[in-house]
Amino acid sequence: MIPLIVSADDYALNEDIDAGILDLIRLGLLTAASCLVQSPRWPEAAKQLKPDILARADIGLHLDFTEFGQPVRHSLPMLIARAKARLLSQKSVNQSIEVQLDRFETALGRAPDYVDGHQHVHQLPQIRDGLVNALVRRYGGSAPWIRLADPAGNTLKEKIIRQLGARKLGAQARKVGLSCSDRLVGVYDFDLNEPAYRANLAHWLQQALKLAPETCALMCHPALAATSKSDHIAEARCREYGVLKTGLGGLLDQYGLTPVRGSVLAASVLTAHA
Repeated sequence: MIPLIVSADDYALNEDIDAGILDLIRLGLLTAASCLVQSPRWPEAAKQLKPDILARADIGLHLDFTEFGQPVRHSLPMLIARAKARLLSQKSVNQSIEVQLDRFETALGRAPDYVDGHQHVHQLPQIRDGLVNALVRRYGGSAPWIRLADPAGNTLKEKIIRQLGARKLGAQARKVGLSCSDRLVGVYDFDLNEPAYRANLAHWLQQALKLAPETCALMCHPALAATSKSDHIAEARCREYGVLKTGLGGLLDQYGLTPVRGSVLAASVLTAHA
């Protein structure tokens, strides 16, 4: 069986998302959940991460510079432009990373199992510098692993995400002994109906199979319902939840993939390129 990290984004954004993610973890279908710790909901959402959840899935920090919080918060295009030109205040970037790690630790009493980025911003110049430095300084040899967003395909969106700096972050992190996943599947424009999402899910799992022995993470955004009026992809989240709950297990069996926690792989597979 080939391992696959199955990772859900945006935990703590709203109740519907939290409920969907927790249900899929309990069903053994998700092995990672990424948390928006600057969301006003985070303290309450963190209380729902009971021992049974922590035993089944890695709980990670969804590093955020576009949704909540200060001192650095920009629209995604502005953040990309400023980071690429290295016009962000490095001091403010570092401070924001420290605050988010602190908020995670305060709520759960421990470090995150891994770190990724809301809209993949952890890979940008300046942000990746601050992140790698913070993880090494705070955690040393027991640092969280990093989920890289190096998409397996070549759609326009996948190419844009790759250009944020996935491979540069991976090289920088591994140089100082940090563990990273290799590739990412699950990227799309949130515009698929349920049959199309199911077909894409099968395609992504086939991609993950072909990428072995590289470690691969399937990214998803499930939610139990779509009651939030401020969430512009709420309907897509519901469709993902339905397909994942009813179809992911069978597809994993069909393609010989087994859902695993990245932290379980970190001591061996994820460090293979260090």
